[in-house]
Parts: sequence; C-alpha cells; structure tokens
Amino acid sequence: MRVFVTGATGAVGQHLVPQLLDAGHKVIATTRTPGKAGRLRDAGAEPVILDGLDRAAVIAAVRAAAPEVIVHQMTALADMRSLRNPDRLFTATNELRIRGTDNLLAAAAEAGTRRVIAQSYTGWPNERCGGKVKTEEDPLDSRPIPSAARTLEAIRHVEQTVPRSVPEGIVLRYGSFYGPGASDIMLDAVRKRQIPVIGGGTGIWSFIEITDAAAATVAAIERGTPGLYNVVDSDPAPVAAWLPYLAGVAGAKPPLRLPAWLGRPLAGEFVIVQMTSVRGSSNEKARAGLGWEPRYASWREGFRDWVSG
Repeated sequence: MRVFVTGATGAVGQHLVPQLLDAGHKVIATTRTPGKAGRLRDAGAEPVILDGLDRAAVIAAVRAAAPEVIVHQMTALADMRSLRNPDRLFTATNELRIRGTDNLLAAAAEAGTRRVIAQSYTGWPNERCGGKVKTEEDPLDSRPIPSAARTLEAIRHVEQTVPRSVPEGIVLRYGSFYGPGASDIMLDAVRKRQIPVIGGGTGIWSFIEITDAAAATVAAIERGTPGLYNVVDSDPAPVAAWLPYLAGVAGAKPPLRLPAWLGRPLAGEFVIVQMTSVRGSSNEKARAGLGWEPRYASWREGFRDWVSG
C-alpha cells in the first residue's frame, strides 16, 4: 500500500518507516526538518518537508501522495526533563493533536483516503478510580490535574475525532515508551538517582518497547477494525516494582524514597499522580483485534535488552 507517515523521524516513526518498507509498502514520509530528508531517502522512503500546522500544505502533500493510509505520528517532545507543568511542556504537541489532526482529516477527505491511524497515549489519562488496569471501554479521567487539563483535552480530540471522521479511523494509545531512541533522559535520571519512589510508588504504569509500538502500528495499517487500541505490554506494574528494577539493571543504586507530602512541592502534583494513583492499561483488544503480540511481553525483559543494548 501507499502509506503517508507524518512525524516519520520521531520516536515511533524512525522505527515504523523501515518496518513498513520491509513489509513491501510504499512510504511517503514527512519531517519538519530539511536536514532529515536525506535519512528518509536513504532508508527507501519518499521524503516530504511538511509543517503539520500548515493546512494548505498538508492537503496539497496528501493529495499529491494519494495514499491508501495516513499515519499521524506528529509530536514535539524535545525536552522531557520536567513534568511539573505538562500543559506548558506539551503546548506544541497539543497543537499538533488538535489542528494537525484536523488538517490530516481534511486532507484525507480531499484525497479519498479511508484509513487514518493516529497516535494517542494511555496511562495518566485513565480514570484514577476503580480497577487498577483499564480497557478502551473505561472513561478517561474526569478530574484531571489542572496543569494537564489542556493536554487531556487534546488527547480527547484525537480519540473522538479520528474514528468518526473517516470510514477506517484508528487511534493507537501507546504506553510509556522505552528502547532505542526513546526515554534516554529517563534512563540517565535513574542512573543519577534523580527519580525517587514517591508515596509508596503505588501508581500503575503500562510500558511499550518502541519497536513493539512500531510493529503494532504496522498491524493497524494492514488490518484491524476502526476504534481505539491500547498498545502496551502485558505486564502493568506499580512504580515500586519497575523503578527499582530499572535501577538495578542499569547498575545504579536503588532509587530514593520520599513521602508524598515532601515530593509534592519538589515535583508537582502531576508527578505525584504518576507515582501514586495513575492506572495501567490492558492490551487484550490490540492483541485480538490487530493480530499483534509484543515481542517484549514484560518490561522486565525489555528493560534488560534496552540497557544492555
């Protein structure tokens, strides 16, 4: 198929493009940075320099490509060292999730593209009550942290707009990334003991290794019914389990431990939620509906290979 991949040099895109080419697809790959076009061309893709917020340019590029599938991987996450104010950190990404998504959907309508696959996120957007592991049928957080409210609304926009705007709209809710080219900042912080276990570490996280995320995206491109899919591994785990384990495989000392009352002024309310009350996500629908299995069913094996690699 002809596949139009936006954000092709990002965390997922850099692994998605070669996987699509290996599967025999024709890839038209976009980047905002002219200097990265050569890398895409060398990989075998057709590069396009494109600003996802330029509606006319997006429509023109998609019409010229005439793709059977559009994949929305546009984000702007250059600096993830502080999550004290996620709405400020994700300002550009939120624009891409709202205006960028709308531009791609308008382009799909112009080009007659039936299948659009968009990136979302699962973890902290989940409702923070009830069961510790959520499915796609569970609601998103009805009481978001004020500093993350705009970011949650941008995620809602993607998840509501894509499935209803095209005949084959799919939203992939990726878990927390790790692996080649992903979350190196987190690994460095763990080695420096800059990430403590706060408030008992009872928050449940769902991870996905980055090449597994790309493989799930290929599966969604080739098959799968419209709707939402949690793209995570099969081992949701509390911070108190995965953070000391990551420190151990990284050769670092065990993480520090702080009570929530002390961590709150140091890290902010959003981080406290991540550490204490966030819910994990189930991958059963993605495994059944996409015919996909993560190569790393658990972060335990994945972390070991990531660190040793």
